[in-house]
Amino acid sequence: MYTEEEEAFAAEVRAFVRENCPETVREKVIGAMRITSDERRAWHRALHARGWAAPHWPAEYGGTGWSAVQTYIFAETLSEEGAPDLGSFGLKMLGPTLMRYGSDEQKARYLPRILSGEDYWCQGFSEPGAGSDLASLKTHAEFDGTHWVVNGQKMWTTMAHEANMMFALVRTDPSAPKPQMGISMLLIDLATPGIDIRPILLLNGERTTNEVFFDNVRVPAENLVGEPHKGWTYSRVVLGNERLSIARIGLNRRQLAKLKRIADADGLLDAPLFRARVVAAEIELTALEAMAVGMLERARAGLAPGIEANMLKIKGSELQQTLAQLLAEALGRRAAPYGADAIDPERPWAAALFKSHFDTRVVTIYGGSNEIQRNIIAKTLGLGAAR
Repeated sequence: MYTEEEEAFAAEVRAFVRENCPETVREKVIGAMRITSDERRAWHRALHARGWAAPHWPAEYGGTGWSAVQTYIFAETLSEEGAPDLGSFGLKMLGPTLMRYGSDEQKARYLPRILSGEDYWCQGFSEPGAGSDLASLKTHAEFDGTHWVVNGQKMWTTMAHEANMMFALVRTDPSAPKPQMGISMLLIDLATPGIDIRPILLLNGERTTNEVFFDNVRVPAENLVGEPHKGWTYSRVVLGNERLSIARIGLNRRQLAKLKRIADADGLLDAPLFRARVVAAEIELTALEAMAVGMLERARAGLAPGIEANMLKIKGSELQQTLAQLLAEALGRRAAPYGADAIDPERPWAAALFKSHFDTRVVTIYGGSNEIQRNIIAKTLGLGAAR
């Protein structure tokens, strides 16, 4: 699939990961166990020092200038080796949006801080009653001459408790003829008075998401991205990049390799029906990879993400669920989430895979549910809403 030069590049990346990312951290990632914020940030610093924190960015903003294929190989190799994901909000979502729509001052201030990891961002889009139907958001901001004064609530805000900055959509023109026309995008410092971040705890007591309340929060005028009331346009770039990230092709490749190892060791690949399901998953993944490289080429040419991003989100998220299901089936009772007798001493990581199976149930919902994505594709193609 790759040239000798590309294979050599992959080897260089692999060596860098093994030298600079502790084996204990990589084992956690591969075993679907949670890593700490400090571990993730240490890896970010290592990548930044090497100049590899944002290979998909243009060279003028600190990117590598790599080809789309190199960028893809880099991401795939990191995933295969178990390197921690740096998160999507700053590097993959906000950064490209500011490059396209941000002011010179915003680019000069925020892009270097995103690149270095000095700022850690969260996304303030979803609200109670405004998740996949984002145009119905209620959080609003009024301009008082020097500041935008924000009031309202955001919901399911991933990692807000660790972030210091948020990019948020707010309603700035409630009289707009269409809901999408009255929305703006703001950059909000989470240390600003009036912000209250409250945890949403999972059943196992872990915290990844939050609800965020705004009570007369004053955001400087210069923190408006682009023009007022044009936030919906800017959000399409954000969401297009998010949907490419949700596809998690590198993760799917790593999960497929793990599935093959387990199934082969247990003789499951000799069972025709199970083998056929594994082969079908690999065919889907190969098609996803080809589409992802095409999207990277479009992005490098300065084009906004099209419906390919929606397609990648649908198929990539569904494939995550398929592979997690196959892994759970292959491990059987060894993947059971509870009980000391369920822990396989030879595979102590097996029980974590069932948690991963539970976690993947949500990937077809966040980032815009797959039902909504299908409707967007249908409307774009002039087919009306999907039935």
